Amino acid sequence: MSSVPVKPTLASPPSAPSATPIRVPLACSLSPAQVLQALAAREPLPFALSGKWSGGGAIVGADPLRVAGDAEDPFAVLDALPEVAASPGAPDAPIVEGPSGFVGGGWFGWLGYRLAARVERIPLHPHRPIPLPEFHLAYYDNVLRRTPDGQWWFEALVTSARRDALERRRRALADLLSRPASPPSPVQISPLCISAGDAAHHLDAVAQCRRRIAAGEIFQANLCLRLHGETDASATDLFAAALGHLDPPYAAAFSTPRGGIASLSPELFVRRRGRHIVTGPIKGTIARDPDPAIAAAALDALRGSVKDAAEHVMIVDLMRNDLGRVCEYGSIVAPRRPTAEPHPGLWHLVSHVHGRLRPDVTDADVLRATFPPGSVTGAPKVQSLRVIAESEQAGREVYTGAVGFASPVAGLELNVAIRTLELAHGRVWLGAGGGIVADSDPRTELEEALTKARPIAAAVGASAGVERAAPVIRAA
Repeated sequence: MSSVPVKPTLASPPSAPSATPIRVPLACSLSPAQVLQALAAREPLPFALSGKWSGGGAIVGADPLRVAGDAEDPFAVLDALPEVAASPGAPDAPIVEGPSGFVGGGWFGWLGYRLAARVERIPLHPHRPIPLPEFHLAYYDNVLRRTPDGQWWFEALVTSARRDALERRRRALADLLSRPASPPSPVQISPLCISAGDAAHHLDAVAQCRRRIAAGEIFQANLCLRLHGETDASATDLFAAALGHLDPPYAAAFSTPRGGIASLSPELFVRRRGRHIVTGPIKGTIARDPDPAIAAAALDALRGSVKDAAEHVMIVDLMRNDLGRVCEYGSIVAPRRPTAEPHPGLWHLVSHVHGRLRPDVTDADVLRATFPPGSVTGAPKVQSLRVIAESEQAGREVYTGAVGFASPVAGLELNVAIRTLELAHGRVWLGAGGGIVADSDPRTELEEALTKARPIAAAVGASAGVERAAPVIRAA
């Protein structure tokens, strides 16, 4: 792995009163993974988003202007964006105004699950085998954008103070991306495993959760386990390897000196464009066999599953309630029935809930009302967060938080940080789990978690499973 110096953390947000969005085409035939690795070899804090972000394609960047400090309020940070000028720059400028789908820049990074304690009075699990920052947010005033037609663009939010610097950067990036791609870095990664004891704990946690549901304490809780391994790869290496096999709709990679993530998420947490907001909770899963006939039978079983329907309805109602805290009365709309979507090795039930924000609502307000995502917590939400802290073996880090961006042009867009590889200090881990309801079977829940983990592990050349034979459940 290459080592690139990082600028000191700056606590203050961007202070530019106005920025002009610009976009200029680049001659580049590289894939998003190749562009990410080219930047990662030379510049600090590289990132990439790939899939459906901002209308589809990819967003890649590095070398931010500022990094939010640990003492800052991460939700408020996302509101610290420059005003955007309505007109393009000077006619003789070598850059042109961007069309629809423009991103340009903004805050990019992750909001870890532990930020839940900043919005609700809940306990957090004290055991953290390898802590990652509770959040990582960096401000970039330029990005590389690949649109769905395959065209690469240099996009920027240009201020008078940064115009010359951004023109130099455009030229440097155009030169870099015109070169042939370097060979991909080989990925060395061990199997991703849980011990038999960890598997036994998960079985018991599911059984205990069922008892708490029967007692009327909660309706549902999302319980997770963590598979561990070792790697000498970086987050960008793992991301590049995975994109060679998977094409998730909300993929993201961030590499920092304090750790990194390669998120291969299928799930949209929130997308805000203007005052319109949508969330896309996933709840309800079944394995999808490569054989079309077997896959079709599994899909029929999922659509007819009372257990999965119960999971899904509760979480859709929870997300409607969360959005109702910041949306105009009567504006929230949800479909009557979920859509079944195919994903690597899986079928998922998905619903898209839409609303219209009140005029005074900011992105910080949206996140304080909705974070952490309902599909990975439970219902009622606050009590399910307490059950999670009491039931799981270790605290969650980035997993089941959110990853994405806030842009003054493109709005707010975050995934749910599931199917996410986290790594630091040569260690790598992958969270997996599912929603527990009254009729959940502990062994089935354990297998569902492993089923979700296996395609992600396979995409980076690893296996996923229990180190020894599955244990006997100790609690009925």
